[in-house]
Amino acid sequence: MTRRANALHRCKICRMHGSLCVCALIPTIPTRTRLVLVIHRTEVRKTTNTGRLAMQCLPNSEMFVRGYEEAPSVALDFPPDTQPVLLFPHEDATPITDFAKPDRPVTLVVPDGNWRQASKVRNRVPGLRDLPCVSLPLGEPSIYRLRTEAHETGLATIEAIARAFGALEGAHVEEALIHVFRAMVERTLWARGALAQHEVTGGVPEGAQRHDPTSGLARTLVE
Repeated sequence: MTRRANALHRCKICRMHGSLCVCALIPTIPTRTRLVLVIHRTEVRKTTNTGRLAMQCLPNSEMFVRGYEEAPSVALDFPPDTQPVLLFPHEDATPITDFAKPDRPVTLVVPDGNWRQASKVRNRVPGLRDLPCVSLPLGEPSIYRLRTEAHETGLATIEAIARAFGALEGAHVEEALIHVFRAMVERTLWARGALAQHEVTGGVPEGAQRHDPTSGLARTLVE
């Protein structure tokens, strides 16, 4: 199957192969905290991107795409009645738990891209340099097994968002985000033949297909 044909068979929302779509598992989670996802242009089209999946769960969110040479990033403005913070472990970062009970709602700015791209966001996007940086509390290792992480303690974007919202909004938000993310990862691993059906969170949909990476063929294995 060609890359173009492969793209045509993917869900437009969750970006999974149609037979493995996780949209039925995507929750709608109302939050006081607002998510602003600052995503690099090369990350937008990747099917393994998880920041977009987080946005599907969080209606109080928006996406800002950067990295176009012909179109420099415009300044981000934040409502005066919110407390904007940038999620990145700079040397001057403070624990995100310090903002758990603010007088005004938090606007959480999350850079989405590889480590190199994310590390440049603060200086490349006007309006972010003066924001306080926040770091995440320690937690479980990443469950992401679809992309190689450059840092041992690195997390997928949705995992970082989940942990941040867990600190700001409560454990129920973190658990809901991780549940749909785990389903995405495990259905993909099942499709590659790396996981048994009974190990997949949320099960495998009827008519789901496994995609043989050696032949490019798909086989329907769940009737």
